[in-house]
Amino acid sequence: MTIRLSLSAIALATLVVIGVPAAASAATDATSTRPGGGAAVAEATDGYTPKTPEEPTLAGSSAVGECDRDVPWIQYSVTLTDPDSQVTAPTARLVLSDGAHSTTIALGELVGNELSGRVLWPGASVDAAGNPTGWPGWELVDGAWTQTDGNFAWVRGRISAVLEVNPQIAVALAYPPTSPDCVTGPRPAAAGLAVTGGTLGGVLPAAIAGGVIVLGGTGLLLLLRRRRRQG
Repeated sequence: MTIRLSLSAIALATLVVIGVPAAASAATDATSTRPGGGAAVAEATDGYTPKTPEEPTLAGSSAVGECDRDVPWIQYSVTLTDPDSQVTAPTARLVLSDGAHSTTIALGELVGNELSGRVLWPGASVDAAGNPTGWPGWELVDGAWTQTDGNFAWVRGRISAVLEVNPQIAVALAYPPTSPDCVTGPRPAAAGLAVTGGTLGGVLPAAIAGGVIVLGGTGLLLLLRRRRRQG
């Protein structure tokens, strides 16, 4: 009887010794998976830094009004910065508005996140040789150029301009002013003639030719008078 009790005690003690590490291990595992547990936090944060995508921008882009051979143009340069490739349709456009009117000008698709070039101002037009045939705020009536509130006349005033791709950026843009070398509207013709939008290039040669004829006639008359006196 005593031997049996001793063997039972030894067996129970052995089970207790074996069970304690297992229970401790189970407790450790429970702690590691318990929300807020020290081990779980260490595993979740060790070597991990969440990445926030960088927003694309059009910083450095521009649009400027310029006059070339009496034609109003918009010179533009678009630069897209998109480090995380979030823009899937890189097509550029320019939106003009004066608060009451607006128009959108398609510029084209970016190549290598860049695009540059120039487009006519709304209401302007040119012929096949690049000569001006129309200006915003003007219309040809019965062979004479007349100012009008139509044909995008509002773009010659105070406007806002925005370049858009997917991000957008406001740009300072204004209709180019007239200068002695470049007129952003019909050139006035000689006095007494209708304003037809032609340049002074066609008027000056005619005036010079007329002057040559007058001078030639005057010289001929003087020569005839001199001969008569000598005779």
